[in-house]
Amino acid sequence: FNDTAPTEFYTLPLQGALRFCVEAPGVGMRKRRGPRHSSSMAKCESCGPGYKTPLDAMKGPREKILYLPCIYRNTENNKPDYLATVDADPKSPTYSQVIHRLPMPNARDELHHSGWNTCSSCHGDPTKKRDRLILPSLISSRIYIVDVGTNPRAPRLHKAVEPVDVYWKCNLANPHTSHCLGCGDIMISSMGDPSGNAKGGFILLDGKTFEVKGNWEKEGEAAPYGYDFWYQLRHNVMMSTEWGVPKVLARSFNPADVAAGHYGHSIHVWDWTTHTRIQTIDLGDDGSIPLEVRFLHNPDAAEGFVGCALGSSVFRFYKTEKGDWAAERVIKIPSKKVEGWMLPEMPSLITDILLSLDDRYMYFSNWLHGDIRQYDIKDTRHPKLVGQVWLGGSIVKGGPVTVVDDPEMNSQPDPLIMKGKRVQGAPQMIQLSLDGKRLYASTSLFSAWDKQFYPDMVKCGSVMLQIDVDTEKGGLKLNRDYFVDFGNEPDGPALAHEIRYPGGDCTSDIWV
Repeated sequence: FNDTAPTEFYTLPLQGALRFCVEAPGVGMRKRRGPRHSSSMAKCESCGPGYKTPLDAMKGPREKILYLPCIYRNTENNKPDYLATVDADPKSPTYSQVIHRLPMPNARDELHHSGWNTCSSCHGDPTKKRDRLILPSLISSRIYIVDVGTNPRAPRLHKAVEPVDVYWKCNLANPHTSHCLGCGDIMISSMGDPSGNAKGGFILLDGKTFEVKGNWEKEGEAAPYGYDFWYQLRHNVMMSTEWGVPKVLARSFNPADVAAGHYGHSIHVWDWTTHTRIQTIDLGDDGSIPLEVRFLHNPDAAEGFVGCALGSSVFRFYKTEKGDWAAERVIKIPSKKVEGWMLPEMPSLITDILLSLDDRYMYFSNWLHGDIRQYDIKDTRHPKLVGQVWLGGSIVKGGPVTVVDDPEMNSQPDPLIMKGKRVQGAPQMIQLSLDGKRLYASTSLFSAWDKQFYPDMVKCGSVMLQIDVDTEKGGLKLNRDYFVDFGNEPDGPALAHEIRYPGGDCTSDIWV
């Protein structure tokens, strides 16, 4: 799975004790000085990055630029992946255009997700500044540090952490999710070990030097699979999720690999202070391949949601009266009986999920079916569907797939045409504006799976779309004035993935 992986499995004892970043509620947070935020959200000069509360963040400025990693692996182009900067300011003459591209120094990295050197978890520390974007590479296991502070519209490479540092210091590989910690360090989940086997551990980077410090988890505590994670310090807890065995899923998706046990179906509960795994919750078949996990943004909340891709379900996890954790399925998207596809039934494949900053709405994408859904979650046990929009997918009219039985729809959706181009692929990564009024969606999942399920997207390039959101009653409507076509890139069609705003967003920032 790792293009640069060693041919043998290595274990290297670390010289000296690793300093673990232990955070309990309030630790490392300075008492905030100065006036409270005004209604105009004037910058607090004595505050650190981000916002004091999620509701304060909703009053933040409108996003003007976006960052997306663009991937060339598994395309006809052998160029390095790059970070694209996209103009999102409707008053700008370059609105919805790529205005800068930062190529990485190596090819075949498979950039994937990204995070920050610091975020709202450090809001109480005025010495912290959000000015570095963390870009882990899912295939090569490199970790790029990008300077977005010097010129946000033209980022530049600050540093590259080479795979050997991750292999030898952590015995981990395939880094995925990056979150900043309140103590200043950076934590990155892993999906595997240097040989491509599954291993759900966590890499710690020094927040100043970006050197690999070692593992966050105690020795022997790694989960059997890894993917995403989210922490909630006021409950001294972290949740992590599972995708699959890296060297298996890197080739393509084979249903036989699910039966063989190469994909996960559990979420893991961690004690934040002791860095130990204290509970594993098996979600069963409906919870197969649990990917993105989100606690409610309210730092007092003891519940959240996880989207399960293959199970096409959303589970609510919560703290019980006994003090342990449990999960219950709250949404199930029915599969569609089809002809002309690899299986007789097509799951929706929930691949991304997020919550609005006021914890009122949940959004998720169905990458195979082709829609985005909006749910009212005022009652977290009974989410209510209030918005839906179709943006391509595998079951559009005139395509190779015929739906023969659909419990939700009477006819197949129309293909999506934007500015004269038929959109290939389907909504995958999503990002919500701070005020909750605009939802962005990109269409690439993972280059090997893109090539398998949407080969025309790999040939023509992915796109990014914007959806207008009704935040009062619920509802989604495609903005046809906003269209970023990565099929017209200077070095050829690219696959754009996760979306970030320079000032933070609802999937990067955690409040403590």
